[in-house]
Amino acid sequence: MRRVSSQDIVKMKAGGVRIVAVTAYDYSFARHIDEAGADMILVGDSLGMVVYGHKDTLRVTMEQMIAHTRAVVRGSGRAFVVADMPFMSYQVSVEEGMKNAGRLISETGASAVKFEGSHVELASRLTDIGIPVVGHLGYTPQSARLFGRDVVRGKGAEEKNSILERALALQEAGISALVIESVPESLGGELSRRLNIPVIGIGSGRYCDGEIQVCYDILVLYPDFTPKHSKIYKNIGRAVKNAVKKYVSEVRTGDFPAESNVLKF
Repeated sequence: MRRVSSQDIVKMKAGGVRIVAVTAYDYSFARHIDEAGADMILVGDSLGMVVYGHKDTLRVTMEQMIAHTRAVVRGSGRAFVVADMPFMSYQVSVEEGMKNAGRLISETGASAVKFEGSHVELASRLTDIGIPVVGHLGYTPQSARLFGRDVVRGKGAEEKNSILERALALQEAGISALVIESVPESLGGELSRRLNIPVIGIGSGRYCDGEIQVCYDILVLYPDFTPKHSKIYKNIGRAVKNAVKKYVSEVRTGDFPAESNVLKF
């Protein structure tokens, strides 16, 4: 089975095929998501919250991203695997960003890296040396302390035009796709029309070229909250809790292990 490439996802947009992206953080989830037919798997720095229990993404390290991306690559065979660059792994300098992007690709086997914001020179330098890049504009979680509680970006004309300009500059720098998060639906649609590369929305309406969702959100595995832009496809969190409750009960009563669970020697 051949992996989806950066050229493939561009061709999908050209052919009118909507791109399906899901996050994953480990081998087992990656196996299920890949076999279900997702085109892209993002190893997101959201793992800081949903896996490690932090309040934001800012504490995620390069070592954590490398370890989780390795697991996702091992668990997938078809999907285009994108690794998030964690906070302060690329903001200090272009050279530092290139070094860390190189580590993510060479040490994990990921298909591409993703970073937040309009780091045009970094995007250009990475694509020049053959590292595919996915951009991320709109609401950028690593800048949450600057935005405060105002999640939706691009509501005013000035910010909308700024997002459009930065998206076009990133495209010119050679990025393969753009994640656009929490912008008005009209802006998500306009970006998709104006860019030649795929625009993959999250909380950005119906008119993007594809959609990305956090697997823990659509399966209710993160108990703290479910974003309004998500849809619950299965409440796996409730199923897990009920199953473990039954296990606790059966161990306490002596119903488990039963004779059928005893190893025969």
